[in-house]
Amino acid sequence: MAQYKMLDGNAAAVQAVSMAGVKVVSAYPITPQSPIAEKLSDLIAQGTLDANYIRVESEHSALSCALGAQLTGVRAATATASVGLALMHEICNAVSGMRVPLVMPVVNRALASPWSLWCDHQDSMAERDSGWLQFYCENVQEIYDLLLMAYRIAEHERVLLPAMVCFDGFFLSHSMQKVSVPGQDEVTDFVGPYRKKNYWLDPADPVFINDLISMEEFTEMKYQMMRGFEAAESVFQETAKEFESRFGRKIQMLEGYRTEDAETILIGMGSMTGTMKYFVNEQREKGEKVGAVKVTSFRPFPAKQMKALVQNAKRIAVFDRSAGLGAAGGPLFLETVSAVGGDRIIKDYIGGLGGRDVNPATIKRMYQDIQQAEAASDVPVWIDTKENPMEIREVLRYV
Repeated sequence: MAQYKMLDGNAAAVQAVSMAGVKVVSAYPITPQSPIAEKLSDLIAQGTLDANYIRVESEHSALSCALGAQLTGVRAATATASVGLALMHEICNAVSGMRVPLVMPVVNRALASPWSLWCDHQDSMAERDSGWLQFYCENVQEIYDLLLMAYRIAEHERVLLPAMVCFDGFFLSHSMQKVSVPGQDEVTDFVGPYRKKNYWLDPADPVFINDLISMEEFTEMKYQMMRGFEAAESVFQETAKEFESRFGRKIQMLEGYRTEDAETILIGMGSMTGTMKYFVNEQREKGEKVGAVKVTSFRPFPAKQMKALVQNAKRIAVFDRSAGLGAAGGPLFLETVSAVGGDRIIKDYIGGLGGRDVNPATIKRMYQDIQQAEAASDVPVWIDTKENPMEIREVLRYV
């Protein structure tokens, strides 16, 4: 029987991870993820969560220990943010390459330098090609729901890939919202027991794992991972359908919001998509044909679904909460352009970096700009910079 609880994003992640039946936790605290590591430790110390807690000295060790534990045949848990995820980079690739379906909450925070404690998506975007599924949350309820779904999707025998469930630091991690939490029996029945597949460690049957291989096999092993990503799209949809039938909430890889007759479509990820929907509603009341697309699954990126959702739009504005430095646009923009083609006006907008709020005024500026555009552009618009951005600090005074 479901009950409502007031939880912030970190607490919702703890709730889902503990109810999924993890048996080993190795997490290292880092703002704004620290409450996840702390609360999981508390639950184990209190006997509420039947698991072992491993004290580690870094995020690199945290993921290494979780990897080793899950290879023994149990679900393991860790969580991280920002430079902690960057320190995990080597092991992120090891986890995916060994096809270990570990699920990890990632609380999005900007990467240094300069240092910031606040949200953007540059940390997880730096890992977008490391072989992990990546799901992005709009609200606290989705953190809980997507974590439960992630276990089913990642562990599916056709997928066998690790998953990051990403949510915006402070905007969601420390935002208290009402969350529907099913009973433990319902969650256990949905997630199911952990079953060892592919690689696992067994002293009675020793094997080499993550060993040095020749060029004769490397490409084929990466090809196998690609097939796992291909399967993940249909497995996500199957899992979402079952989740909705059990718990009454619909989770989609892409959510089209008032897109049916929209001539202009705004695209985004994470907590700011709620603001996009709010803006769309305001404009609809004025007679404007505008809609929004919320991207939940960035990896795998559902290109065919995106193309179908925006097929009638004349103008598309993509909001990237990561800088995409040195490229023709941010990661979400590049994926969108690749999916929909260049036969319409499409532009990228960079904003919300380092915790800067993405408010309705920001969305309005983006909308007004795309409405005035006469052609597509491969030069991103930094939509929320201050009036004289080159005058900040002294480091560029000679440029």
